[in-house]
Amino acid sequence: MQRPYQVVPYALGTADGQRTLGFLFTASGKERKVVSIMHPREMAVTHYMVPWVLDAGYACWVQGPRSIGNDLRLEHEIALLDVAAGMAHLRTLGYEKIVLLGNSGGAGLYTFYNQQSLVPAGQRIASTPAGRPTRLREASMPEVDGMILISPHPGQGRLLMSGLDPSVADENDPMQTDPALDPFSEANGFDPATCSARYEPAFVTRYRAAQRERVSRIDRHARNLIQARQEARRKVKAGTASALERRVAAHAPIFQVWRTDADLRAWDITLDPSDRKTGSLWGKDPFVSNWGSVGFARVVTPESWLSTWSGLSSNASLEKTVGAIRQPVLLLEYTGDQCTFPDDIAAIYASIGSQDKQHVRVRGNHHGMALSREEEPGQRIAGRRIVQWLEGL
Repeated sequence: MQRPYQVVPYALGTADGQRTLGFLFTASGKERKVVSIMHPREMAVTHYMVPWVLDAGYACWVQGPRSIGNDLRLEHEIALLDVAAGMAHLRTLGYEKIVLLGNSGGAGLYTFYNQQSLVPAGQRIASTPAGRPTRLREASMPEVDGMILISPHPGQGRLLMSGLDPSVADENDPMQTDPALDPFSEANGFDPATCSARYEPAFVTRYRAAQRERVSRIDRHARNLIQARQEARRKVKAGTASALERRVAAHAPIFQVWRTDADLRAWDITLDPSDRKTGSLWGKDPFVSNWGSVGFARVVTPESWLSTWSGLSSNASLEKTVGAIRQPVLLLEYTGDQCTFPDDIAAIYASIGSQDKQHVRVRGNHHGMALSREEEPGQRIAGRRIVQWLEGL
C-alpha cells in the first residue's frame, strides 16, 4: 500500500448552474477504471479507502457536495445533480468502468443516484418533497458499473427516526418531557450510573411508534411553513399581498430539532446484539449527546428536513432505492457499528435487487477502527476485501 500517486482537482458545473469540487487520484495515469467516493455532507478527500482503491489498479474520484460541512439546506434530490456532474466528468475523461463507493451516509446518496439514473429521464423525480423542481429530467446521469456499500445505514431520515427522542413534549421547549416515553428514566429501564439500559419489549414497541409520530408532527410543521410561504408568494404575484405577507413570501424559515440521539439500541445492546460497545456515535453519555448542540439535524430548513431528515418523507432511504440496483454489489458490515445494526444490514442486503451481491462482515466500529488494542483495524481487512472484489470485477 501507500504507493506514490498524483491528485488533480476539478471544479465542475452542475445542471442547475452550481459548482461542485472533485479530486482525481491516480497511481499510473493509465487507469481505465475508477471508484467514486462521495458523502452528501462531507468532503471525503482523506477517506481511508483511497489507497486501497489505487492498490487495486483503479483511479479514485473523491467528490464534495456543493455545501461541504453544512447540511442546513441539503436536499438529496438536488445533491444528485452534483453526483451527475461527477459521473459525466469521469465518462468524459474516458473511464470505461465506474464503481460507486458509498460509506455511511454516502450509501443513501449513491443508491438514490443509481435508482434515478436507471429510469428513463422522463420518469425521474420531478420535485423534492417540498415541491422544488429537481431538474433531474434534464440532467445527464450516466449509469455506473458496480457499487460498494461500507457500513451503510438505512438513510439519513431512517437513521434519525431511529434516534429521535419521542418523549419531547414540546418542539419549542426541549426540556419538556413525557415521562412515559423517557428513554433515560430509571422507571423505563435506564441506569444513569452506567449509562446503559434494559428496556422491556412493551416499552420498545410504544417508543418506536411514538418516534414515527414525532417525525410525522415535524413533517406537518415543515409543510405548513412551506404552504404559508407559497400562499404569500401567490398573493405577491397577484398584487394582493399585505405588508406582512410580503415578508412571509421572502422569509426562508429555519428551525431546530432537539434530542436526536436516543436510539434504544445504543444504550441497551441486547437489542439487536452485535460487537458494539454501549453508546452512540456521539459518545456514551446521552445527557450530553441528546441535549447538546452537536447532533444530527439540529438546524434545518423545512425543505432539508423533508428531503434528508424525515424518515417518512425522504426519497433517499435505502428501503426505497436498493431494490433498483442491478449491478454487482459488495456490502461491508462492521460488526461493532454503533450507527447501523445487524438487522438494518440484513434488511438492506435482502432488498438489493442485484443477484451478483456479496455481504462481508468485518470486526470494527462504524469507522472501521479496531474494537480492541490487540486486533487489526477493520479498515485494513475491509480494504483487502475491496481490492480482491475490484480485481475480480
